[in-house]
Amino acid sequence: MKIISVSSFKGGTAKTSTALHLAAALVKFHKRKVLLIDFDSQANLTTGLGYDPDEFDSLASVLQGEKKIEELILSTSMKNLQIIPADTWLERIEVTGTLAADRYSHERLRDLLKPLNYDAIIIDTPPSLCWLTESTLIASNYSLVCATPEFYSIKGLQRLGLFMNSIKERHGISLLGVLLSFWNPRGKSNDAFLQIIEKTFPGKLLETKIRRDITISEASVHGKSIFEIAPTSRAAQDYRLLSEEIFHKI
Repeated sequence: MKIISVSSFKGGTAKTSTALHLAAALVKFHKRKVLLIDFDSQANLTTGLGYDPDEFDSLASVLQGEKKIEELILSTSMKNLQIIPADTWLERIEVTGTLAADRYSHERLRDLLKPLNYDAIIIDTPPSLCWLTESTLIASNYSLVCATPEFYSIKGLQRLGLFMNSIKERHGISLLGVLLSFWNPRGKSNDAFLQIIEKTFPGKLLETKIRRDITISEASVHGKSIFEIAPTSRAAQDYRLLSEEIFHKI
């Protein structure tokens, strides 16, 4: 079982969309059984698959020992694609209940996921360097970093890189690569951005880049993947290519 965290240091990098559509592509084109975990208190992944986060429990209830993880798993419109939703309780979970007194609390997620039976688990993390993100990276075999060709997004990669390296020294996690979204092949500053990425994560820029496409937002409205709503769109093409690139890496 491969566990992949999808991370960024800034919002608006298509991190959540990437988690969703990469998982859907692995199911559809590579015949894998995949579990999505929404580990961001904003719960955008949960709503993007048609669920109301106010109506379901998140991993917070499991981390506090109140429920079993199997009780949280929900089906989606795609066979072999399931999700564990998020809720606002996740935001301060590390300073409440039993976690507050546990100095190794950031290792609990790793232990919770071990018994599950999936080909891949993909975890959507918050766009910050918080307890949730650290827990996810410790639990993961691989990390996929999302960015956009914009100044603040690219600069944030440097802080994320330092954070990930500190975890890598203690736990076995590999960087799959850096994915650029909202990509414009004719962007005037592309070369400068690519140089910063190469300096921060040498050799890790993915060949696949996700172009801007309104159908990604339309898919979220329907609570489904891009492959069900607009299978011939640019985004569907790009995410399929991403799944092939990631599949070969893992």
